[in-house]
Amino acid sequence: MNKKLLTPDYIFESSWEVCNKVGGIYTVLSTRAKTLQETLKDKIIFIGPDVWESSESPYFKEEPALFAEWQWMAKEQGINVRVGRWTIPGEPIAILVDFKPFFEKKNEIYGWLWEQYKVDSLHAYGDYDEASMFSYAAGLVVESFYKTQISKLKSKSKVVYHANEWMCGLGALYINNKVPQIATIFTTHATSIGRSIAGNQKPLYDYLFAYNGDQMAEELNMQSKHSIEKQTAWNVDCFTTVSDITANECVELLDKAVDVVLPNGFDNSFVPKAATFNKKRKAARQRMLQVANALLGENLDDDTIIVSTSGRYEFRNKGIDVFVEAMNRLLRDRDLKKKVLAFIEVPGWVGEPRKDLQERLGEAKTYTEPLEVPQVTHWLHNMGHDNVLNMMKYYDMHNRHEENVKVIFLPCYLDGNDGIINLTYYDVVLGNDLCIYPSYYEPWGYTPLEAVAFKVPCITTDLAGFGLWANKEFGHNGELEDGVKVIHRTDYNYSEVADYIKDTVAQFSAMSKTEVSACRKAAETLSKKALWKEFIKYYYEAYDIALRKAEARKSSVK
Repeated sequence: MNKKLLTPDYIFESSWEVCNKVGGIYTVLSTRAKTLQETLKDKIIFIGPDVWESSESPYFKEEPALFAEWQWMAKEQGINVRVGRWTIPGEPIAILVDFKPFFEKKNEIYGWLWEQYKVDSLHAYGDYDEASMFSYAAGLVVESFYKTQISKLKSKSKVVYHANEWMCGLGALYINNKVPQIATIFTTHATSIGRSIAGNQKPLYDYLFAYNGDQMAEELNMQSKHSIEKQTAWNVDCFTTVSDITANECVELLDKAVDVVLPNGFDNSFVPKAATFNKKRKAARQRMLQVANALLGENLDDDTIIVSTSGRYEFRNKGIDVFVEAMNRLLRDRDLKKKVLAFIEVPGWVGEPRKDLQERLGEAKTYTEPLEVPQVTHWLHNMGHDNVLNMMKYYDMHNRHEENVKVIFLPCYLDGNDGIINLTYYDVVLGNDLCIYPSYYEPWGYTPLEAVAFKVPCITTDLAGFGLWANKEFGHNGELEDGVKVIHRTDYNYSEVADYIKDTVAQFSAMSKTEVSACRKAAETLSKKALWKEFIKYYYEAYDIALRKAEARKSSVK
């Protein structure tokens, strides 16, 4: 296939996570921005929600002079925006739009959506209204900008509108209807129904072929989110997702095959170089061991294997339950050659950093007695109802002095100011020997990709898009020596997965320094294959598909 790809002159990309760090989509967009900005030079414009009423977004720098005339015109049209730069590598232009004024037109907007696209908004609840009003406002922004700034300049401009997740579906449909000259792309990063089936303890994979998406939406009270997601998938010019595993979900649950799979890449410009890398790794290990020793009344040294899991607090979907299970089994494993310190770095309903732990950390002495509840670094609001603490309690995992495996729950967002570790997430990742992500539901999986970029070998599963991709790259199921051990996971083999993790950690504990070094090198090598410069070509394929459909539409109108 040697046809010349059509490339956009302008790209508008909308997401709830533009200048608004919530989850993985922030990472996708913010790490990809630099690669697009280098090519498009300020013709890539991100649109996010202006949710920063009383405080300023730490990720946004306003520049009132940018498109000043258009900002005034938009205000005249009833669209309030702030224009500036997203403070990430590449510093692309970002437009934050105030969507609150549209709530009073909500019923009218939903009525239009039903008439035009049969989207059922009757069962809306929770974040559906907020997301939809933002999405509608983003559509108005693009329509206004296109009609006043682009079409007058050059009628042949090729423009793409890229909407992320069901939350931006309404805007994509609005553009599709009102500005058909603009090519539309929709990316679902995880189907709302797939995530819901998995989160509701129902088996997803063995029965995927038998599930009816519309029927499940009704059963799980997800009609409105599913409806907007399905209709957007069906009506945009190019429908995409992030991995082969989610592409299967789209076929079965949305009854629509994707046009292109857009794997999530990575920008490694912030991975520290040689001397700084070693210094930061050493500092991270020292801090993690210092916190553990103060909490546990231990004297764990640098020979201790530090492992961790992290991500959103989805206890089953992210495999946090299997992680705890595996660490519990490791306690009795005779093949374990070293002590293991395991961290669960998952933001919970955190109250405050422990004062008693802070006091110990402030004193330069060693302790021989553990603190009360030596499994957690911060107090939680729901100590009695927390899944991690309850599972550890059930298994009688109390980090006793004689035990070789210690598990510590670090239930806060690692922004460098948590009061205990006081390092950012990326600095903490550096200090690990092995990272473990035994996901049950993981459309892509940034956590293992980030780990290998920092030269940390990891364990993941083939139910994660990243795990499947790694297997494809290796040409076989990933092993520890490849830098990523990919465990086969199904709806029902929870126990075997826990055993595989236990055995892999034990295997790692017996490795020589040379073998560990080879694993770390293999991890880094794999991460280079997942850089945005390798994956951006799939986006250009999607732009081409969408632009060709828009071109065909234009010629049929003439």
